Amino acid sequence: MINIGIVCEFNPFHTGHEYLINEARRLAGEPCRVLCAMSGDFVQRGEPAIYSKSARAEAAVRAGADLVAELPLPWSVSSAEGFARGAVSLLSKLGATHICFGSECGRLEPLERAARLLSERETVEQIKAALAAAPECSFAAAREKVLAEHGAELAEIIKTPNNILAVEYLKAIYEQGLALKPMTVKRCGNAHDGAGEEGYRSSSELRTMLLTGGDVSAWIPERALTVYKREDAAGRGRISVKKLECALLARLRMLPEESFETLPDSAGGAGRRLFRAVRTEPTLEAVLAGAKTKRFALARLRRSCLCAALGVKADDAAGVPTYARVLAANTSGCALLRELSEGGFALITKPAAVRGLTDRDIRVFELGSGAHDLYVLANSAENERKGEQDWRTGPVIVQNTQQS
Repeated sequence: MINIGIVCEFNPFHTGHEYLINEARRLAGEPCRVLCAMSGDFVQRGEPAIYSKSARAEAAVRAGADLVAELPLPWSVSSAEGFARGAVSLLSKLGATHICFGSECGRLEPLERAARLLSERETVEQIKAALAAAPECSFAAAREKVLAEHGAELAEIIKTPNNILAVEYLKAIYEQGLALKPMTVKRCGNAHDGAGEEGYRSSSELRTMLLTGGDVSAWIPERALTVYKREDAAGRGRISVKKLECALLARLRMLPEESFETLPDSAGGAGRRLFRAVRTEPTLEAVLAGAKTKRFALARLRRSCLCAALGVKADDAAGVPTYARVLAANTSGCALLRELSEGGFALITKPAAVRGLTDRDIRVFELGSGAHDLYVLANSAENERKGEQDWRTGPVIVQNTQQS
């Protein structure tokens, strides 16, 4: 059977995600299962997810996915390259035969050309040379400049966020030699972080609406919305970085300078600048503004701040995940898990089973568990702020809601 992999955050799951899943099934042209590698409680933009990983995974399965596994924390809060490398590998180990992703261009050919070029050693060296020649230049700008030498279209391709991730997924497939067939769906509606009245709403806009009491029911599938309404009623969710600001700043201010020097993306003085800003600035936004330069983009600094607070070090996202924690599945997803159980790849449905894995796996899991302990402090209900719940939470199993 065809197993289609999707890399996601579902922050929150909305009608655009439902469209992607439906289009993936249509493109497959035959019965298939949809498997998702999803970020946990903290996401790649360096912020907490608006609902917990368990709630978002359940919403996705109720609205069309068959299986959702957690992309472990170090890869969830990594650069686009690390995020893609970890997620694509995880999908492959979960039995994906295809990978489907949204893109602004909606065409595989230019994405594949860009990915193959960026995988070549010569191109990598050219980007390094461009950065060395212009120390104030960001990595993104240097990459765009080098690709522009191969054609204006390639330089344009990597200016938009979904295209960038698409290229990174393809690079990861090539570099790891994975047998994943790529498919892309043209992204519809507003820009990734945009606002507007036409088409699908962006995740960013929906988060803003949720945090300000707006009505999102027109843009979230009913089966997913039911999960979010339950979370709201229980005093969980609608989490924002502002609600965790004091907890994050407290952690950051207690760290020694050397902790900032071992962060992902701390090279070039970024870690030192963050340490100095953390000691004096009154808010996280002020910390980021104080550390920012032309070379250090806000997204990079946001991730580094979060990694510092959560204890993620530069080498934690080296390589790829070596286990998969199942967050939610329907009966089709459970059937796949039974098929995979003979393959030797560690599938975690009971958190305690992590204790039988390698020391590195235990550390990765404990990083995610510690992050969850911090995350729940933003819940409005006091009894929903208990610690160590990540070690007691198994996957959500639901009856099939989608014909596979």
